[in-house]
Amino acid sequence: MEAFFYVVPSLMIGIAVFAAVTVVRRARDVSDAWNSGLTAEARCLRTYTTTSGGGDSAVHTSMHHVYEFATREGRVVRFDETGGRGTIVEGDIVTVRYAADRPERATANAPAPGRLAAGTGCALVFFAVLVLFCLGFMAVVHMMFEVAGDALP
Repeated sequence: MEAFFYVVPSLMIGIAVFAAVTVVRRARDVSDAWNSGLTAEARCLRTYTTTSGGGDSAVHTSMHHVYEFATREGRVVRFDETGGRGTIVEGDIVTVRYAADRPERATANAPAPGRLAAGTGCALVFFAVLVLFCLGFMAVVHMMFEVAGDALP
């Protein structure tokens, strides 16, 4: 029974750390694409939405765009991006930015480094608070089990 109070928070910490690494990696990829100076004209091949939640929880809908473009070397790249402008529809031509060494991690979002930093920072603060809460919970549970163990005959 005691292990349950350590395993669940440890799993939550692992998930939070994984999510934080993912957020930082995507922010770095977008920043690299913006800073590379390489642009290309891309065609929106498809738009679709994904929905999560429902029932007793709020419904969250995310918009996705699938783009295709050719790099300067002539390589055709197709990528899927979440959270683009809702006004882009299939067939539209947009400017994408990409890093030469990783064109598949391109972005059609206009450069907004302040917004990217703020979003990444808020996400990291959330994950840090979650980790600290889990560690505090485990410390309190540990102390409670020690006190209960000392009280037993």
